[in-house]
Amino acid sequence: MILKKGEKVKVCVGKDKGKSGEIIEIDRSRDLAKVKAINMLKKHKKPTKENKGGIITKEGFIHLSNLQKLENVKSKEKVKK
Repeated sequence: MILKKGEKVKVCVGKDKGKSGEIIEIDRSRDLAKVKAINMLKKHKKPTKENKGGIITKEGFIHLSNLQKLENVKSKEKVKK
């Protein structure tokens, strides 16, 4: 299954299991993807002259094997019912 940037996916494994979102970024060399509002991580930033410091939340990467296209999920759910 080939996933592309902008596609809707569902998370199959992990703390965000069952949630769905849109792919923001893909790293093909490591088989990872960032999904909007999924796998949120907190990063502590030091203040600099240009930027204010503090705790920043951002998306982390998820392995492609833990994602499923949303179209495929909907068709499988219809077959089970």
